Amino acid sequence: MTEEPQRPATYREPQQARSAATLARVMQAAEEIASASGLEEMTIAGVAQRAGVAVGTIYRRFEDKEQLISALSERMLERREEYVAERLRAAEPSLSGVMDAYAHALLQSFADSSRLFPELLRTRGTRSLDRGARTITELHRLLLEAADPYTDQIRRSEPQQALDTAARAILGACFHNSVRPDAVTGEAARRRYADELGDMAIAYLLTPDRRRNAET
Repeated sequence: MTEEPQRPATYREPQQARSAATLARVMQAAEEIASASGLEEMTIAGVAQRAGVAVGTIYRRFEDKEQLISALSERMLERREEYVAERLRAAEPSLSGVMDAYAHALLQSFADSSRLFPELLRTRGTRSLDRGARTITELHRLLLEAADPYTDQIRRSEPQQALDTAARAILGACFHNSVRPDAVTGEAARRRYADELGDMAIAYLLTPDRRRNAET
């Protein structure tokens, strides 16, 4: 029997509007620092200074930095899941429309926090649930759901496996672009790159298996 991963202790949710506003400032400060410098460089003291609150205010809400990172990861990854879901809902109703929307949404998600988003997708310490893996699973589910009405257009012998391969290829390309020193930057260049990723995925999905054809 597979053991469920141990979830980190939930931080203390605010009960009053003023406390909620303070928490929002803290989370925004944490995101800004982490996006600019990375999670390892983020400190409780630095977040407190940027948010304009006392260090003790943060420790009353979070046990330690790891719990703050867990909350930040949940907030940012959940937002990106919602963003991709929204883009897929608005996609042109076709297989190519879905793949294009997926490529553009993922590339934009990485571009929004080019240093932080890849880091959030990696496994963190033993005290934290692998939230990044859950996001990857959810993004994959969203794509399969959006593409389901058009799977009869896929010419590969295993349509679901082909969609999985295409989804992995797009995610991998977006991840790779975010960490390479000559990353595609600028809105126009990113749009062209996302178009190319969508075209690549469609060309693959609409091409029959070479090996299957060779065997018949």
